[in-house]
Amino acid sequence: MTSVRWNIVGDIGGTNARFAINDTATGDYRSVANYKVADYPDFSDVLRHLKDDINEMGLASGTPAKACFAVAGPPHMDIVSFTNSSWRFTRELISEQTGVEAVHIINDFAAVARSIPALAANDLVQIGGGQRAQPGPKVALGAGTGLGVGALLECAHQRPVVITGEGGHVDFAPVTDVEAAVLQTLRSRYGRVSVERLCCGEGIVNIYQALADFRGQSATLTTAADIGAAAQTATNPLARETMAMFFAVLGASAGNAALTFGAIGGVYIAGGIVPRYLDLLRQSDFRARFLAKGRFADYLSAIPTYVITHQATGLLGASLTLHD
Repeated sequence: MTSVRWNIVGDIGGTNARFAINDTATGDYRSVANYKVADYPDFSDVLRHLKDDINEMGLASGTPAKACFAVAGPPHMDIVSFTNSSWRFTRELISEQTGVEAVHIINDFAAVARSIPALAANDLVQIGGGQRAQPGPKVALGAGTGLGVGALLECAHQRPVVITGEGGHVDFAPVTDVEAAVLQTLRSRYGRVSVERLCCGEGIVNIYQALADFRGQSATLTTAADIGAAAQTATNPLARETMAMFFAVLGASAGNAALTFGAIGGVYIAGGIVPRYLDLLRQSDFRARFLAKGRFADYLSAIPTYVITHQATGLLGASLTLHD
C-alpha cells in the first residue's frame, strides 16, 4: 500500500464510471475500477464500492489530498446531474464519503481536451490530410452515451486553458435530402432535434429507425452495437447507410467546431464508438463533410482530424487538471 500523498480522479459518463488514484508528486495515475452506471442506484453507492476496492487492492492509505471528477454534464451546478443518467451528487457528498476537502468537478470533454498534449503519436489515428499548427487551438469531440465537445488553448509559457460547454446539444442541420427526412422523423418524436440525437449510441438507433421508415423497410435491429456489427458486413445495406450517415453528420459537426474555435491545432475524436469502426469511418464521408463548408473548405483542409485510441483520456485529463 502506497504511503505517498494521493488524489482520486474519475471519468463518469452515462454508461461507465472509471476511477483512478493519482500521485500528487508525479501526476501519474493508476486505474482502480470501471463500474457500470446501471448497476448502482445512486452515486453514493459507487463511492462506497470505490473506497472498498481501493482498500482491498492495497493501492493507497489515508485520505486523498484532492479529487477531480470529469462528468458528462454541466459541472458548475451545486447539484451535479448527468444528461444521460439518473445520478445526482454534490461536492459535499464526495467530501463526506472520501474525506477529501478539495473537490474539483469538470466536464468530461474538458478532461479529454486537457489530455491532448499528453497523448503519444500511437494514441492517434489521422483521418484525411492537414497538419496541426503548434501551438494552436484544439477541439475534442466524441460520441458515446452522448456527444461531448471541448476545446484547448495552448499559450507559450502558460498553462493550457480548457474551454468547456455543451456543444453536443446544438441544433442538427441536415445537408442532404435524406438527412432532412431523418430530421422530420426525429422532430415528430422529440420536437427539437440536437446533433446528439444522431451522434451517440442511441443516435445510431435513431438514424436506423428513421431510415427504415424512409426506405419502407423493417427496423429489425435494436441496439447500436448490433447495427454497427451489421454495417461491417455486405448483407445489411440499411445498417451500412446508418453508419455512413452517423459519420457524415459527425464530420459536419467536427467541421463546425473547427470553424467555431479556429482549431488549427487539430480536431480530436474520442468517445466509445468511433475507435471501434475505423474502417467504416475511412469509407464514409466524414472528412468530406468536415471540409464541405463552402468558402472555408481551403481553411479546413489544413486542419487535421484524428481519432484518439487512448483508453483513458478522461482519467488522464482529470489527473493533469489537478497538477495545473
